[in-house]
Amino acid sequence: MRQFLKFVLATIVGLVAFSFIGFLIMAVIIGAAVSSDDHKDVAANSVLELKLNEPLNERGRDSRFEAFGGGGGTTGLVELKEAIHRAKGDDDIKGILLNLGIVQGGMASMEEVRDALLDFKKGGKFVVAYHEVCSEKSFYLSSVANEIYLHPQGTLEFNGLSTEVMFYKRLFAKAGIEPYIFRVGSFKSAVEPFFRENFSDSARFQTVSFLNSINGYMIKQVADARHIEPARLKVISDSMLVHNAPDALRLHLVTKLGYFDEVQDYMRGKLGLAKNKKPNLVSLSDYTDSDKADEKDGKTSGNRIAVIYAEGDIVTGKGSDDNIGSTKFAEAIRKARLDDKVKAVVLRVNSPGGSSLASDVIYREVLLTKKVKPIIASMGDVAASGGYYISMACDTIVAHPNTITGSIGVFGVLPNIQPLLADKLGITVDRVTTGKFSDLPTITRPLSDFEKSVLQGEVNNIYADFTSKAALGRHMPVERLRRLASGRVWSGIEAKNNGLVDVLGDYTDALKIAAARAHLKADDYQVQRLPRQRSALESIMARFGGGDDAEVKARAIKAELGPLYPAYAQYQQLLQMSGVQARMPYILDIK
Repeated sequence: MRQFLKFVLATIVGLVAFSFIGFLIMAVIIGAAVSSDDHKDVAANSVLELKLNEPLNERGRDSRFEAFGGGGGTTGLVELKEAIHRAKGDDDIKGILLNLGIVQGGMASMEEVRDALLDFKKGGKFVVAYHEVCSEKSFYLSSVANEIYLHPQGTLEFNGLSTEVMFYKRLFAKAGIEPYIFRVGSFKSAVEPFFRENFSDSARFQTVSFLNSINGYMIKQVADARHIEPARLKVISDSMLVHNAPDALRLHLVTKLGYFDEVQDYMRGKLGLAKNKKPNLVSLSDYTDSDKADEKDGKTSGNRIAVIYAEGDIVTGKGSDDNIGSTKFAEAIRKARLDDKVKAVVLRVNSPGGSSLASDVIYREVLLTKKVKPIIASMGDVAASGGYYISMACDTIVAHPNTITGSIGVFGVLPNIQPLLADKLGITVDRVTTGKFSDLPTITRPLSDFEKSVLQGEVNNIYADFTSKAALGRHMPVERLRRLASGRVWSGIEAKNNGLVDVLGDYTDALKIAAARAHLKADDYQVQRLPRQRSALESIMARFGGGDDAEVKARAIKAELGPLYPAYAQYQQLLQMSGVQARMPYILDIK
């Protein structure tokens, strides 16, 4: 027995020692990675290379810690635009190489990056693009380039935009699930996948409208950049005249068919290098010092403009790094309001909405802030339903032409799974209550007509509150606002024409408006970004300390499921819906 205990004790000591040594090794590796994050000196006569092969989000996430459970990386729109802007004034950077394949991001984000590239060219510097496989969004960015190279056997997609939705009516019928739907407005079609097999007429009408608006704007921008008549470009797109690289060259969508070494020859000529001299390419990760994001743009003024990034679904409580928790974001807005150094606030919204209750919690803080200092909404790829809700109290709403917004409406879904339990699984449910409706809401029995009317009444009341507050914020009669509401989705251009937003522009425009409202000059304020973003190292330590690794799991599931992931994501979204929802229709992925 003593010998056995000795072996057990030795094993425990060995495991502890192994874990300690492993932790030290991990700490050394992580420390080396962190130390390498310092800003690197850029050699003279360099070219900034942008690959953009990670998803484009509002704020970036470092991918170097993925092996330690830090999750996959994302490119931050903020950091990317700052890098391009800095490169414009950097004498060591002579040009930008767009080495793009399939870019992952929304159309408004594409427009912001594209505008930054156009501004970069105003400094007299060149932009060259190289593609082997060029998606529609990649081409939209590259259309601003001085020269566009496409691999001789490469492909270029230019056939218009599309979006598709999965419908689950038959699945629910087979599973024995009966969804009860409560909604207001003919356009509030977020719940249609649960009880239909295809788009309703109203849902198709609104989707065709905003998708054509976004596509038309994109074609106009590309036409201006490539010096092609918009009508001709529309024919090229609608008829899918581009089938291969020679087609793209013949139709003047690209300037040259060539290999990467030929792109290098072009850059040598622009840089004045000898043929045997390799152009010095600087990657975005090397050029961007992530620590500079918190250095208030290098300005020393005590005045601040707080930029609050609201990205993801709106949920009740603290939330996570990938969504908008009402508690965390209400606190961030409150902090900016009570800070005397903060002279104005920009609420940067990229959200399809979510919980109506959580949206109203955030709305209240926006309204209170508006009474004491300017607060400007800057809409990204999508600011719909709950995303519009948290924006509508701002002094000014700035949206992109390509922003998806509106969807002013609410809905509720309550499934009856009694048939699933009884017929499929052989499970029956019995209950004891103190009153006739004590178990409401319930998912294990059918609802009576009276119970349905009670729940529908709740949805109606929240819709009335939502539209009344929206009308107040937009300074229009509630009757007119409701004609624009009913859950209908609009593009930024459509929303501007209907008075739902004030200005067509980007984040920079919103920042300028905020500064002007606060009577601040361009060099008289610092940018303070809220909520504080958890670092990659903190994410790793939280995971090793038993923290939430849901984001890491979600990315692993996405990689495993591939094209089936949207169905899983919508299932997870349905599970997380608590109470009445202010959410835009479907999960829209414009391709």
